Amino acid sequence: MIKKITHSEISNAEKLHALFQVSYRIEAELLGVTDFPPLNRRIIDFQNSNTQFFGLWKDDVLAAAVEIDQLKNTLKICSLVVHPKYFRQGIARKLLLFVEDYDDSDTLIVETGWANAPAITLYEKFGFQETREYIGPGGIKKKCFSKTK
Repeated sequence: MIKKITHSEISNAEKLHALFQVSYRIEAELLGVTDFPPLNRRIIDFQNSNTQFFGLWKDDVLAAAVEIDQLKNTLKICSLVVHPKYFRQGIARKLLLFVEDYDDSDTLIVETGWANAPAITLYEKFGFQETREYIGPGGIKKKCFSKTK
C-alpha cells in the first residue's frame, strides 16, 4: 500500500534518509561516481523539504518512496527510490502508476543519471520522452524526461 509520509516527523525522516542512502549508492555505482549529491542529503533536509513523499511498505519496512513537487500544470518526480532488497518486484512501477493518477497535472517530468539504465528503461516503458541532457552538480551527466498525461 502506498501512503503519504509525514516527513517532518524525525522517525519518518530517518527512514527516508536510510532508504535514499542505500538506493542512491547503487545509482552512484552505476554512474561511476563517488561524490553523488543525493547522498549528501541530511535527515534535517528531509524534515524541512517542501516536497511531498509517498512510501510503499512491505512487511512493515519502507521498501520504496517517491518524492514529488507540484508545479504549475506539471508534477515533478524529484526522487523515486527502491531499496535494493526489493528490486525487480514491480515496486517502482506501482509508484509511477500512483504518480500518474495523483492529480490533474498536464505533464510529468523526471530526471536521472545518464547511465542509470534501469530507471531510463522504466521511464521509457511508461511513455516518457527524453527532453534534454545536462551536466549537474559534481559533473554528473543527467537525462531529463517528460510525459504528457
